[in-house]
Amino acid sequence: MKSNFREWTLDKIDEAFTVQQVDNLVVLDDLLAFEYPINEYEKNYLNVLSHNYISYGGDDWNEVELENKFISPLIVFSGIDNKKFAYFLERELSHTIGEFELSGKVDGMIATGFRNPKKPYFCLNEYKRQTDPNGDPRGQCLIAMLVAQYLNENKNPILGCYVIGRSWYFMALSGKEYAISNVYACTNEEIFDIFRILKGIRVMIEGWIGGK
Repeated sequence: MKSNFREWTLDKIDEAFTVQQVDNLVVLDDLLAFEYPINEYEKNYLNVLSHNYISYGGDDWNEVELENKFISPLIVFSGIDNKKFAYFLERELSHTIGEFELSGKVDGMIATGFRNPKKPYFCLNEYKRQTDPNGDPRGQCLIAMLVAQYLNENKNPILGCYVIGRSWYFMALSGKEYAISNVYACTNEEIFDIFRILKGIRVMIEGWIGGK
C-alpha cells in the first residue's frame, strides 16, 4: 500500500507500527540537557535572528520564507555540516515497512553523505501555523523518523524536530518508543536553548558515526 508522509498522524502511526509515546526517553533527555557555552558572537547573531522574526512579520511568513529567513540560517550557524554528514533540504525518503510503501519529501534532514544524503539521523518538518490543512506536523515528522530508523537498521536512535512558526519541538525515536519535548520559542531567550540543542545533535551524531 503506497502512502505519503502527509497522510500520517500520531494515532495512525501508533496503531500501524505499534510504537508508543512515552514521557521520557533517555536520548531526548540527554539531548535537551546538553551544555554549550554560547559566546558573544553567537549570542549577537542569535539575537539578530530573533529580532528579525519579531520585527519583520515572522508569524506571517510562509514555509519557504520561514525556512530561508530563519530555520536554515540557524541550523547552518550551529555548524552541522562536515565531511561525513550534513544538513540536506527537500530530499526524498522512502522505505517499505510491513504493508506500507512509505515515501515523502522531508523539509530538512541530517544524514551521512557529502553531496547527497545516505543514512539519515535527524528529520525536520516545518509548518507555517499551528493548524495546517496539509496534515499533522508531529505525525509527518515521526513517520519520516520511522523510515530513517529502518534505513539505519535500528542501530541508533533517530532525532527529530518540528517547527510551527516561532515554536520548536524536539523529538527522539528509540526502538518502539518516542518522546516529544516541551516547546521552545525562538522569539525569546529560548533561542539560545534551541541553538544549544542543535549543537548537541551534532555531538550526538558524531558519537554514533564519527564526524570528522
